[in-house]
Order: sequence, then C-alpha cells, then structure tokens
Amino acid sequence: MTMKPLDKTMSARDVVAQLADGMTIGIGGWGPRRKPMALVREIARSNLKDLTVVAYGGADVGLLCAAGKVRKVVFGFVSLDVIPLEPHFRRAREQGRVDVLELDEGMLQLGLRAAAARLPFLPTRAGLGTALLDHAPELRTVRSPYDDGETLLAMPALELDVALLHVNAADRMGNTRIDGPDPFFDAWMARAARRCYVSAETVDASLATEDLDAAKRNPFERSLVTGVVPAPGGAHPTSCGPAYGWDLPHLRAYCASAEDDAKTAAYLRDVVGQDERQYLEGVGGLPHVTTLPLPIL
Repeated sequence: MTMKPLDKTMSARDVVAQLADGMTIGIGGWGPRRKPMALVREIARSNLKDLTVVAYGGADVGLLCAAGKVRKVVFGFVSLDVIPLEPHFRRAREQGRVDVLELDEGMLQLGLRAAAARLPFLPTRAGLGTALLDHAPELRTVRSPYDDGETLLAMPALELDVALLHVNAADRMGNTRIDGPDPFFDAWMARAARRCYVSAETVDASLATEDLDAAKRNPFERSLVTGVVPAPGGAHPTSCGPAYGWDLPHLRAYCASAEDDAKTAAYLRDVVGQDERQYLEGVGGLPHVTTLPLPIL
C-alpha cells in the first residue's frame, strides 16, 4: 500500500474559514518585521469579530483594529519602529474600541512559554515595582516556597487558539525555515497554540537538506504546523529579511489612513481590496516588494 504524501498546503481563505469569532490569535514577527500580513489581510476581509490578538505588534494589530476585528490586544508593544506609534491601534484605544493588556516584553514571552509547557504560570521579577499590577488586576504575585521567600510575579499562560506566522520557506509537510537574523518568538507562538498556520515566501515539496546551517534555521517541529500557505510577498508592507525590507512609503500612506473613518474605509476598500492578488498589484507587484531595500540598523 502506497502512503499518500503529507500535504498541509492551503489558501489564506482556507485558514480564515477555520477561525471563529472570539478566538485568541497569536501573531508572530516583531513590529514591522516578518509579519504574516497576507493572513492578517484575509482576516480583515472576513466577517470575523471579537478577536483577542497577542503580539509584539505592528501593522498586524493596527490593520485588524482598523477593520473592527479586535476586542482585546495583549502586547509588549505596538509600533512600526521608524513610525513609533501605530496610529490605527492608537485610535482604537483612544476611542475605547479595544481592551488591552500591556505587558513587559519578557513577561509576554514567559506567558507564551508557560502555555507551551502547559503550565498555569511562570514566576518572574519582570513587572514588579511597576504600574502594571495597578492596571492589570488579573496579574498575581506568588511567594517562593524556598528559604528566600521572595515575592515574584506569576505570569499567567497565554494560551492561543491559533498562531499565525510568516517564514522565508516552508514545505508541504510543514517544515519551515527562517533565513533572517532573528526568529523572534515565533517558535513559542507555535508551541503555545492549539493550531498553527504558516505563510511562506516559497513552498517546496521538501526542505530536507544536508546543509546543517540551513537545518538550524528550522525553528520548530513540523508536527506543530496545521497548514502552510504559499504567500510570496506575504509580509508586505513589513520586512522579510533577507528577501526584502519594509515599505516605508506604503507604511506612511497606511498611517495617513488612520486620520478619519473615511480614509480608513478607503484603505480597506482600495488597498487591502478583495483578495491578495489585487493587493499586490496595487502596491506595485511582487517585483516591487522583493526589491525593497533592507533597513540598516
């Protein structure tokens, strides 16, 4: 009997069809870097609502707030780096349209790690002596059971229904590869989630290789991956090093669309559009995206 080859490929619409209102969704990447924007845009086009988004956020958080998909944001920051304040998130927050849980960056990581280990919390000193406990009454402290008796913050597990990630390369079986200089905390997102969907610049039949350096860039096990979405240019307007940098002119136009409801609606209608093909054509096509210069930091 011949076994059918494992094939986890699907479309962005297939992914969104498996999501539901009220889910907690972790979004990988970091600020304006390697965000799964093709998947985020597909959510923005959908009828989903009342999502809780967990992220080291950027345009992913802002776009979903602009589209009215978000009930709560759990974040270490929401920034576009070169544009410090993400305006769509800021506007949603100022208008009281979203709840928030603002965390120290290390606390957010520990929350993911606790969920990945199926623990209720992990102890940390991060957050102690700050105003976080005043603004987040759900956070608790614990006392060390050992002789020191130290008071520590008990960072609760951030359990995700779904993680959405973007990588440089994947194969049909769910293996992934991140070629950029930093994997960020995508692996913890994948492990903290019940399901993980990965968009990729390229999707091959197999990423099997004898190149140990390339193998080391596989950040997590394929068994964690529920679906793989071919998405060339899928991080735009964020960067996907070393393939391309972020699109600063586009990010500026995106930020300008936060000025009022009419401009936001126009961006969603005319730029995000009806599908990813329309989006990519509108921003100059894949050749434009793949020639965006990498930022020099």
